[in-house]
Amino acid sequence: MNRENKIKYVEALGNLMGGIKEDYKNWGSDIDSLSDSQKEIRLRMIDEFNRNLDIRSGRKFDKVVSNGSVWGFVAKTDGVLKGVPYFVGDVFKAAGWRAPAKHVRGSIFSSKSNWYSWTGPNYLI
Repeated sequence: MNRENKIKYVEALGNLMGGIKEDYKNWGSDIDSLSDSQKEIRLRMIDEFNRNLDIRSGRKFDKVVSNGSVWGFVAKTDGVLKGVPYFVGDVFKAAGWRAPAKHVRGSIFSSKSNWYSWTGPNYLI
């Protein structure tokens, strides 16, 4: 991956992380409708979620980890997984801690965010 593409990849990965955090923040009740004590708890939960969202770099994939669980995998290179081709930036659900599931669920380069939520990439329909 050349320098320019690497910068685009890192920026797009950062956008995905921001989108995951935003989806968690907007999940549940409207924060302004909560009592002060509920709001304080919700803000603590959001802060804890944000602090525990991380990326672990591997050879072929970056693993997005949320509070010790795999959120999903992002392809760092073009390749083939279980007979299915994939491209840089493609996102997979986790098949387990070390491996992505077979099918691509979305791309970090997509302007849409309807293919994932804070809990992980969406299931295929």
